[in-house]
Amino acid sequence: MSAPKTVTATASSASPAVGRALDMLLYLAGRPGLVQAATLARDLGIPRSTAYHILTVLTDRGFVTYVPSEQAYGLGVSSFEVGSAYLRHEPLERLARPVLRTVASRLGQPVHLGILHGAETVYLLKERPPARSGDIDIALVTDVGVRLPAHLTANGRAVLAHTSEAQLRALFPRPGDLTTRTGRGPRSLAELTAELDRDRERGWSQEVELVSPGFCSMGTAAFDHNGRPVAAISTTWRRHHGRHDTESVREALAQGAARLTAALSGHAPATGGGRAA
Repeated sequence: MSAPKTVTATASSASPAVGRALDMLLYLAGRPGLVQAATLARDLGIPRSTAYHILTVLTDRGFVTYVPSEQAYGLGVSSFEVGSAYLRHEPLERLARPVLRTVASRLGQPVHLGILHGAETVYLLKERPPARSGDIDIALVTDVGVRLPAHLTANGRAVLAHTSEAQLRALFPRPGDLTTRTGRGPRSLAELTAELDRDRERGWSQEVELVSPGFCSMGTAAFDHNGRPVAAISTTWRRHHGRHDTESVREALAQGAARLTAALSGHAPATGGGRAA
């Protein structure tokens, strides 16, 4: 592994503290795991006292999370939300719409684009297939703008499966944060992490009657140029739909997510490794 780059503040900076705070965030964004304050200060050439002060402010604002057991820092929920906010706007939706339209037509059922906003899944797009004779329209709660607990949706799980342990702890700090809608679903962070590890290994996520009785969903993540999940493509259907072929759904979603990842100039992370700290 190459040595981390040292970021040097420019002399013309009107606010050195702001520049150093941004340098810290960029540094943490480029690291796969947690970083101790002393390491961060050394690599960025910042006095330790200054580094601790800035880290305290960033932690208070949610941009950085501190893990006491490791005595180290990682990106917090606010940093993720800022990145997601950029992608929530026109570029992501414009690139995703034709992809969703193709997948919906291929599957013959609605397909959604969702992102992670805090601990919730927010649905940005919904594409329906062309109407066909004999099709029965089904009412889904996953309309554009709807927010649902991310740990219950296949869309949210597809993204969460590729987040770090530190981010998961920041998103779900208390057992009560793992709510249920149908009485099903993970009840502890350890249980959720085990399910997400399985999803990450196989490359797709699925929920069965966690959101609505009688329905199940499947989702696959799309990635940015750093190999981080930025959104997911998912579809929902009646659990006992006689015509349904789950293998075809997985293939269609995987191809759609790969197309969106390529359109974003991204790449999928390597599989088979453990979750980042």
